[in-house]
Amino acid sequence: MMKRMLRLTMLALVALPVALHGQAVTAAPKGNRAALEQQFRERTAKLIQQRLGLTDAQLDRLEKTNARFAPQLRQLGVQEREMRQQLRQEMMAGNSANQQHVSDLLDGAVRVQKQRIAIVEVEQKELATFLTPVQRARYIALQAQFRKRAEELSGQGARPNQGQRGRAPFGRRP
Repeated sequence: MMKRMLRLTMLALVALPVALHGQAVTAAPKGNRAALEQQFRERTAKLIQQRLGLTDAQLDRLEKTNARFAPQLRQLGVQEREMRQQLRQEMMAGNSANQQHVSDLLDGAVRVQKQRIAIVEVEQKELATFLTPVQRARYIALQAQFRKRAEELSGQGARPNQGQRGRAPFGRRP
């Protein structure tokens, strides 16, 4: 259940698909995953629209923009996670760690961070075509709140062995 909530929260962060944002939300039958996910998307869209003060047209464009960038950002997240796992394995080997593999992983982490920055830059330019600067700032803050809550729900909040602000060393997110 916790993993499902985390996935739904991350879905709201990245994709924010909204098909029926103007319709009332009704209770879904227990166990009907598709209906529950749709209900979650609708509620998330309504929350975002209210918090950012978006028109229906802006919300539609936000949905399309997120749908365009979400797959790229998700793929980078997968790559980052895989690199962190491999790096952790190498580091657990202590002095017998494969130096070249560690070097390649560190270089790869930097490359992925650069790719993420490039994607976010293009995404922000696109958002600037239909959101005001204040709306964009609020959207970034709202995304950070969702991300923080997702980390709390997944049990990956700040831990003693993690780096600054609860982040794992060598990675953007745990």
